[in-house]
Amino acid sequence: MSLLYPEFCAACEAPLYNQEKAICTKCEYEMPRTHFHKVPGNPLEEVFWGRVKIENATALFYYMKESKYQGVIHKLKYHSRKDIGIEMGRKLGIQLKETESFSSVNYIIPVPLHPKKQNKRGYNQSEQIAIGIAEYISAKLEVKTLYRNKHTETQTKKGRYERWENTETVFDIKPTEKLKNSHVLLVDDIITTGATTEACINATEACINALQKIEGIRISVVCLGFARF
Repeated sequence: MSLLYPEFCAACEAPLYNQEKAICTKCEYEMPRTHFHKVPGNPLEEVFWGRVKIENATALFYYMKESKYQGVIHKLKYHSRKDIGIEMGRKLGIQLKETESFSSVNYIIPVPLHPKKQNKRGYNQSEQIAIGIAEYISAKLEVKTLYRNKHTETQTKKGRYERWENTETVFDIKPTEKLKNSHVLLVDDIITTGATTEACINATEACINALQKIEGIRISVVCLGFARF
């Protein structure tokens, strides 16, 4: 079947061989990994300082415009490549499994899409990442508590204030007892920071604010790509 219908690397478009999945061995080796899971007070955690309270934060790789890894995320979000999210989530899960600061996570919560957008896309890319993570850490995937209550425009070309205004009241939670006093892992695809003094982290911060309504909750954050623009 692989001879008739070969699979190709999501980053470089080369054919995949043997046990390779989604990304070839060469591109995985060249991936600009952050290793933030090994660094307390890392640059991604600094993004949230003074804004919202989190326990830990990490990202799999540095996200750079015009790089082949930007193409990987684009295919995950817009080309029906759910397999990319799951496979990249597995790579994150391996890192988290080896990191003590994430060992107490009870639930994995992906940043939700509005139902309208999810129905159009067919899936939530952050949920696919979360599925991959859940294969490696002893935490339950939870997709019903946090929800998006307003459909927003794309964030791609918006400035810092416009992004904040676009997501300020977008998310809410359904009443739940099981998440009280738990440690949750919030999963996003990309987190970006502003080029000036204040970070621009779009939907992630709004999700944290919504989840903090739950009594005793602790929140850690993980994403595939971390970008500084």
